[in-house]
Amino acid sequence: MSDGAAARLGPLASGLGAPRLEGRGKVTGRLRYTDDLRLHGLCHVRLVVSDLPHARIVGVDAGPARSVAGVVAVVVGADLPTVSAPGPDQPLARDEVFYVGQPVAAVVAETESAAEDAAQLVAVRLEPLPFVVDPEAAMADGAPPVLGGDGPGAAEAGVHGAVTADGDEPRPPNCAAATRIRRGDPEGALARAAVVVRGRYEVAAAHQGFLEPHTVAAEVGPDGVCTIWSPTQGAFLSRRITCEMLGWAESRVRVVPMPVGGGFGGKILLLEPLAALLADRVGRPVRLTLTRTEEFLLGRGGPGATIDLTLAAGPAGDLLALHGRVVFDCGAGSEEHAATALDLLASTYRIPDLDLLGYDVATHKTPATAYRAPAAPQAFFALESALDQLAAEAQLDPLELRLAHAPDAGDVRPDGRTWPAIGLRACLERARDHPLWREPVPAGEGVGLAVGCWGGGLEPAAAACRVERDGTLVLQLGASDLTGSHTTLAGLAAQAAGLTMDRVRVELGDTGSAPYAGVAGGSKTLYSVGPAVLQAGEAVRRQLLEIAAGELEAAVEDLELQDGVVVVRGSPAQRRTVAELAALAQRFGGRYPPVEALGRVAIRTQAPMFTVHLARAQVDRATGAIAVTGYAAVQDVGRALHPAEIEGQVHGGVLQGLGRALGEALVWDRDGQLRTASFADYLLPTIEQAPPIAVELVEVPSPDGPMGARGVGEPPAIPGVAAVANAVYRATGVRLRTVPFDTSALTHGPSA
Repeated sequence: MSDGAAARLGPLASGLGAPRLEGRGKVTGRLRYTDDLRLHGLCHVRLVVSDLPHARIVGVDAGPARSVAGVVAVVVGADLPTVSAPGPDQPLARDEVFYVGQPVAAVVAETESAAEDAAQLVAVRLEPLPFVVDPEAAMADGAPPVLGGDGPGAAEAGVHGAVTADGDEPRPPNCAAATRIRRGDPEGALARAAVVVRGRYEVAAAHQGFLEPHTVAAEVGPDGVCTIWSPTQGAFLSRRITCEMLGWAESRVRVVPMPVGGGFGGKILLLEPLAALLADRVGRPVRLTLTRTEEFLLGRGGPGATIDLTLAAGPAGDLLALHGRVVFDCGAGSEEHAATALDLLASTYRIPDLDLLGYDVATHKTPATAYRAPAAPQAFFALESALDQLAAEAQLDPLELRLAHAPDAGDVRPDGRTWPAIGLRACLERARDHPLWREPVPAGEGVGLAVGCWGGGLEPAAAACRVERDGTLVLQLGASDLTGSHTTLAGLAAQAAGLTMDRVRVELGDTGSAPYAGVAGGSKTLYSVGPAVLQAGEAVRRQLLEIAAGELEAAVEDLELQDGVVVVRGSPAQRRTVAELAALAQRFGGRYPPVEALGRVAIRTQAPMFTVHLARAQVDRATGAIAVTGYAAVQDVGRALHPAEIEGQVHGGVLQGLGRALGEALVWDRDGQLRTASFADYLLPTIEQAPPIAVELVEVPSPDGPMGARGVGEPPAIPGVAAVANAVYRATGVRLRTVPFDTSALTHGPSA
């Protein structure tokens, strides 16, 4: 980008943010979600799911269901074409079920009530098969096999910027992926260490907790093209995977991304292939919306994990070695998380000697998927708890310990890459000066500190700009908006083009018309799409100046474009509005080409994001109740293009972290049944548990981000669990190592 363009973007970069473009539609209820679609001839779908964790399908009696008035079809797996997917990912189970909640049959009916009534009449006969729900038991010799072969791997975690396994490490039974990071002489370092801390850290699986459950509609047109309407986080990836599964050409499928009523990694693809097959089979449009119970049973959440860590330090507190074993419970899937956890454990601090081993293990539970910063909350709960324990035992300041071992730009990471410009040190220094850290706390309270990091996703992207005859800049995007990103991107386009924000209209296209963009996830939308928007906006500006130069008989370099008007420097009476210039390029016999531009980029370097969270906790030793009474989040955002939106992201991430610490857990019993399949049992945080949250933004510019900006979405959800656990330790001397916290331990004496 030119220096002039950078200068023009100054106001946005300084924090002049606009209200959300879609905000009015949301608060007035006028925004149309997928469930609001009213397609002609629409049929409704209700699923019949397995009630056993592993079984052979003996038969399905659909006769009574088919006799219900309004039923169009009752479809089972054998009625559908063979698809390219492992058993748990089949649109409808064919011969075998792999978890409680796996769809076995689909009822298609004229009305929702008819579909619901008929679904209750479908009788599925299942023959129980051996199953395993504990990941350690699943890796033992002789354990029942969960997956028939290797699954699709890290498709969804990868698009978030997660690290994937290299495949060289031997894998135990039911292990979908294994990886190891080893450097130096960790055994020798352990032997000569002055301080050694050990601990096992357990984090429960988490539900995504969307406001809007999964819902998808599909229709096959007269040209044979299947249109899918979905609140997907990534229309192009959803189309690609759907077509790969069904064996269809991508030209046969058009995915229309709809407004997303909550998406944290779990709304990329789930029901789309089934909806496409059902629409194709019955010859009518269909819509499938999960009930809230079904969302718990088959909507995929974040995995549980067990992490064993040993951290060793010298007499002065210098970190020497880190040993670790990480096990992620993937459910009946093969999503990779352990490699990301190992990368974060190995690279966040300067630790010379490492031996880290990680496994992604399949069990007969609902398959897990990416959930806001996949693998990072689990990894940092363990790492930051271990660091806090080491600081306590070595009688060191926990913040100064982290500062002493924080990496800097140019430091080599365990995989051979070097750190680019990063903000960990700046965030720690800002946290050190924060009142929450500096001010004394009363008895029974403590302040905890924790760090979080996310590497950031990468994906090529494009964006298009067109100026209409009325002077409106149309910004065409293919990236879904989860967090207000369209508003920030519109601001970038406006200022790059020399227009005002109120003259920009964003159009989110479908896979048949939109410029390519990747999944909205991994904190990469602004980072990957923003440069393409700037490129397109700058090109539009040049085109407008070229037209003005011809009309005003002036050199381009003598012209200024600001707030939608082009003037000749030193002669303000000589001017043309952008509307006038665009109209000249859209008329019969016009001498100027239309004002349109396409920006295309492929950013190849990550912009890692660091955050430091401070939590103040009060503990009732009689009951074990924990109250978080104060909270501060310090985050490096590179450049704060829209501070209000960033603050909203931080608040949401903090509450998700507190939710996991204080109650959220997907719990399966020994029979493979989910015991927390409703919001009556799955404890989301309430407003009463939300403390005052102070947000401080640090700006360490990224060389490749738009105006130096980094992503912001993942880091706020990472360190909260560890920060609260460390605060509880400071208040009570009790080290909590299970998430959600087992508060019964707080009614007893302090522990090491």
